[in-house]
Amino acid sequence: MARRQDPFDIEITPELIIRAYRAGIFPMSEDAEDEDLFWVSPEMRGIIPLDGFHLSTSLRKAIRKSGFVVKVDTDFDAIIEGCATVGQDRDTTWINRTIRSVYGELFRRGVAHTVEVWDGPDLVGGLYGLAIGGAFFGESMFHRRTNASKMAMAHLVERLNAGGFVLLDTQFVTDHLASLGGIEIPREHYEERLAEALLIEGDWSAWDKRPAI
Repeated sequence: MARRQDPFDIEITPELIIRAYRAGIFPMSEDAEDEDLFWVSPEMRGIIPLDGFHLSTSLRKAIRKSGFVVKVDTDFDAIIEGCATVGQDRDTTWINRTIRSVYGELFRRGVAHTVEVWDGPDLVGGLYGLAIGGAFFGESMFHRRTNASKMAMAHLVERLNAGGFVLLDTQFVTDHLASLGGIEIPREHYEERLAEALLIEGDWSAWDKRPAI
């Protein structure tokens, strides 16, 4: 079970969010209408080992044939709206106004990032999260077309590997994430991996600096 604290009357700032992630905890809300946040540190933490990401050959072929294009950091508002929209991905959302505001500011500061999947002018899937040190903390993902979120995750893993990141935190493991190589590890093991990752400075932009082939 998650270790939960009651909401407390302090200002939720970008600096507080960063300190929380560095301490191994993250915020959530009860639902989109609840302005309060609570802090979570699961006893079993979800991660995707960066050398253990799994994408089947047939799925790779399907993605290549899709015509989708991956972009990063071009439309944070659209990504968080997609993640917060109730639909085929979810029947409720924990992304409230406070989350939208503070993570939007983290995006403007270059701490939060998006991976976006586009089909022409249409945003069809993607994800967002925070890059701190050598860790990436995945927050949420969504898809409006088949395989779009898997394509976003595949690009994320390649980008993190290119940038020297060593930890991809998914908070929890869903069936979807498990199919991509997601696993659970005990909190104490996660905290050890986190401490090691925070000693490293990952380069989110390293992928973009690769020499053209």
